[in-house]
Amino acid sequence: MLCPKQKEALIALLKQNIDTVIRTLHGWKTTRLIAAKDGASVVIYSEWEISAAIEAMRGDPRMQAYFPKIAELASLDSTVGSVVLNETR
Repeated sequence: MLCPKQKEALIALLKQNIDTVIRTLHGWKTTRLIAAKDGASVVIYSEWEISAAIEAMRGDPRMQAYFPKIAELASLDSTVGSVVLNETR
């Protein structure tokens, strides 16, 4: 579980990463940060045009420089999937 200061620091770091790296990468469409109400986690939900863009992001040196900083604040877990349902109101 993240303490409030860790959560704030993590969210600030992720926002900085989105603004300075993620937005500049080919194939990026959108990113959402979702903070659990209980403070246990922050989820990064990103959409990419193709899965190859995700692999390119992971290999980008600017992105790799962020991974240790993020890992200092929280554990990292990642998965790639496909949309199986998309409903809107």
